Amino acid sequence: MEIFDLNKVQSFPYEKRDKNVFYITDEFKVRIINLAAGEEIPECIMSSYVIFYVIEGEAVVTVNSEDKVINSGVCFITEPAKLALKTKSGVKIIGIQINKI
Repeated sequence: MEIFDLNKVQSFPYEKRDKNVFYITDEFKVRIINLAAGEEIPECIMSSYVIFYVIEGEAVVTVNSEDKVINSGVCFITEPAKLALKTKSGVKIIGIQINKI
């Protein structure tokens, strides 16, 4: 068992996103996503299931060209898809990728 204080987990810019992974196994990995106002994660094709839990802030997540607003306290789950994420005001998210069997 491991316990993580999400208020203390350090986050890095998108270009160094692999450093944002704070737990990884063969089956899944967990990362912190912290975007400042106006930042975004460009569109990418995800071969894994994705879970986003918004800790604070608001963002628009695009899944296969469909936009959804996600904000504090919201949990968003999607099957493998084409994803993008952007925020006007800033957002802090836990992102979990689960490998498709």
